[in-house]
Amino acid sequence: MQKHGEDQGPNWNENTLAFLQYTSGSTGTPKGVMVSHRNLWHNCAIIHQSFADTPKSQGVSWLPPYHDMGLIGGVLQPLYVGAPMILMPALAFMQKPFRWLEAISRYKVTTSGGPNFAYDLCINKITPEQRASLDLSSWEVAFTGAEPVCAETLEMFARTFADCGFQKEAFHPCYGMAETTLMVSGSKRKVAPIISQIDGAALERNQVKKMVRQQESTRAIVGGGQTFLDLKILIVDPENLTACPPEKVGEIWVSGASVAPGYWNRPEETEQAFHAYLADTGEGPFLRTGDLGFLQEGELFVTGRIKDVIIIRGQNHYPQDIELTVEKSHPALRPGFGAAFTVEIKGEERLVIVQEVERTYLRKLNVNEIVGTIRQAVAAEHALQVYAAVLVKTGSIPKTSSGKIQRHACRAGFITGSLNVVEDWSENPQGKTKFRHLEAEVNSLLHKLSIGKQV
Repeated sequence: MQKHGEDQGPNWNENTLAFLQYTSGSTGTPKGVMVSHRNLWHNCAIIHQSFADTPKSQGVSWLPPYHDMGLIGGVLQPLYVGAPMILMPALAFMQKPFRWLEAISRYKVTTSGGPNFAYDLCINKITPEQRASLDLSSWEVAFTGAEPVCAETLEMFARTFADCGFQKEAFHPCYGMAETTLMVSGSKRKVAPIISQIDGAALERNQVKKMVRQQESTRAIVGGGQTFLDLKILIVDPENLTACPPEKVGEIWVSGASVAPGYWNRPEETEQAFHAYLADTGEGPFLRTGDLGFLQEGELFVTGRIKDVIIIRGQNHYPQDIELTVEKSHPALRPGFGAAFTVEIKGEERLVIVQEVERTYLRKLNVNEIVGTIRQAVAAEHALQVYAAVLVKTGSIPKTSSGKIQRHACRAGFITGSLNVVEDWSENPQGKTKFRHLEAEVNSLLHKLSIGKQV
């Protein structure tokens, strides 16, 4: 028994729970990931190896600390390295993206980043006059992750800010998630991103076929880097649970000390996600990420989410590809703020597009023209017929705290008629009425059920 006043010290070890880190909820309800002190220490070491920061590095972060990238990358990682970090409110960046790059320029920042949409905002919102005042030559690690990294965005940003001293080699694509504390894979400092040119048609069949020359069907996929320390990635067939050959797309499985022990108070989901084993060899346990991708010479390429993949007439389509086609089809459509998903019509999956409209176009919206260009572009690029197109108000698309489109929430909003609609179009006008009244029917049914329980 210890004497009164004697220092008892903290009652914890490396496996003690440090905090609960909630998932983004991009494909479902957010879940509390149990992150231990061991998880944190290991992941900070991984980020350190990838970024190669030192106490002389300087960071700036606008990422909210209630998101894993903001908390671990923006607050805890600088403590691990011993480097200074300037924190900026996320709202300040969203209101005026110039503030982010202005801070990088003013404080000679070496390390900073964000999701793909942040770089898009800088491209679209920062004026030539503002660019003229920027010096980005100190920026050595421009990390990007939390959502699919677009090769076109990297190219456009590098070109737009080249005169400001920004170098393309600074781009630092990463891949990770709350379940792995933060980072799974990342690039190396001052190494240009690896971009693989893949046959899009083959990709829809879950096959990886590299293209020698650029063609209409070519899809550029940005590499998410390689793993560090003891983290291991396997590409696994999600149906038969065996490892995929290099030329096949499969589910990304991860093992290592950064992988959390599970979800808080969700034993069944923990068992399904965190305790996966290969069916043929019994190797495991692995974390099933729910993401699809492939490996080439150790580089991870992420192609999409299993839950988001659109399957029409037995053919796989990645929603982000369709969304990119849509947003590029007409200047009235807001880049990065659209969702593609399917609904079942008479036993068949049909494609629906929900897309935000630029605020400046709201008063002069030519719906027939916009919908016509959307349908034409999707048919030409993906050989798909659009069943319904819904144009919604600026800022109304459901997104996660990290900026990911919540496609399941968009789909639910379409079905219940709760989207903030500006104008919409459907192949079957009666179908629009059907979906508009569905919410009332569901509420009526729930009301009847609740009355039945009380009787």
